Amino acid sequence: MRRHPRRGEAGRRVTETTVPAARGAAVGRRIGIGLMHGLWRPRVLGTWRVPAAGPVILAGNHSHNVDGPMIIGTSPRPVHFLVKKEAFVGPMDPFLRAVGHVAVDRESADRTAITAALGVLERGGVLGIFPEGTRGDGDFAELRAGLAYFAVRSGAPVVPVAVLGSARSGRVISALPPLRSRIDVVFGDPFDAGDGSGRRTRTAMDAATVRIQERLTAHLAYAKRATGHAARP
Repeated sequence: MRRHPRRGEAGRRVTETTVPAARGAAVGRRIGIGLMHGLWRPRVLGTWRVPAAGPVILAGNHSHNVDGPMIIGTSPRPVHFLVKKEAFVGPMDPFLRAVGHVAVDRESADRTAITAALGVLERGGVLGIFPEGTRGDGDFAELRAGLAYFAVRSGAPVVPVAVLGSARSGRVISALPPLRSRIDVVFGDPFDAGDGSGRRTRTAMDAATVRIQERLTAHLAYAKRATGHAARP
């Protein structure tokens, strides 16, 4: 295969074989639409807030394994998700790569994943990320620095996404939500994570993480009020 190299982040060589193919994410979106709307009844709000073109980072809360596919199946644009490397086993490995996702080692500074993710944004694509780093309460209480890094380095706007109703009280977390149950997906207003100075120091990244956490937390509270989840136990 002929490669078309271009200069990437920090002088690294980024090739089309490094950055996941856009057509793969487009296929993944079609699969996500079919599965998510076939198995459940998503109610989607605010898709018009996602910029129609250019690089975008979708930052979602994460309380259930179905949250990623739900965002992919309801997003107005194809999404390349950062997915923990542990998911890339057996037949899932070629499938996840084929639909445009990026394997990431959460225990180290994964240079390959960083290059691929920045390449997606450089190309004007959509990067999906769970900033909490792992599945939890889905309340953005603790954010890792990865989202701030990608947002500040790329300059891409961040769009918060709240997925509500996927994790049900009284059910085992690993169990799927009841079939044909409603799951709400609320897209928020895009915002810039940086302070406008262009600085990429540790202090600037820490400040960006704080700004991101405030915006994501505020959006989650808004989404709960707008969908009626705030009134539920």
